[in-house]
Amino acid sequence: MTSRSRVLLAECLGTTLLLIGVVGSGIMAARLSPDDVGLQLFQNAVATAAVLVAIIAIFGTISADFNPAVTIGAWLLGHRAGRDVAPLIVVQVIGAVAGTVLANLMFDLDAATWSTTSRSGGHLWLSEVVATVGLLLVVFALVRAGRTAHLPYVVGAYIGGAYFFTSSTSFANPAVTVGRTLSDTFAGIEPSCAPMFVVMQLVGVGVAVVLLRALFPTD
Repeated sequence: MTSRSRVLLAECLGTTLLLIGVVGSGIMAARLSPDDVGLQLFQNAVATAAVLVAIIAIFGTISADFNPAVTIGAWLLGHRAGRDVAPLIVVQVIGAVAGTVLANLMFDLDAATWSTTSRSGGHLWLSEVVATVGLLLVVFALVRAGRTAHLPYVVGAYIGGAYFFTSSTSFANPAVTVGRTLSDTFAGIEPSCAPMFVVMQLVGVGVAVVLLRALFPTD
């Protein structure tokens, strides 16, 4: 297997596992704590953070973006070649869809059902900008400082915290946003709401790239 194929496989598998964690833990949380939304969110956040630590540790030596926002940010900051961006985004979206389908099936639900959970409003869109900026600052501050060994734990901790300090519960990932439209469960998002989330995430990428270039200039 070529190195490029290994990268694409790692990104697809990692994103699949991420969505299994996000959607699966959301379904389990709703079933275990049906009357306590706060506890559901806590369970979902902890599980997602733990999965992020694991998958970044597993695939980090190959490729561990699992997020088109991170991939685009890496390209704009000079850490990825432009020719790699589109294939990576494609496999990330495929992985996100596959992970959502697998999570649904594990809990004896239809493989894919459009979500009816409405997530719309300026406060949520602002939250997605903030969440995405924060995520990219975390990732590329460590990359540019040569401290990539800390990435699994710091990214996991950031996303786990961002579930609570953002009103959108920190999607911060276009592939995750697409995947979550296919599960009408606690973690879902109505398809009509997804495009604006993705737009705001891309805005967040732009803001983060400007900040990172100012904070961590390269020679």
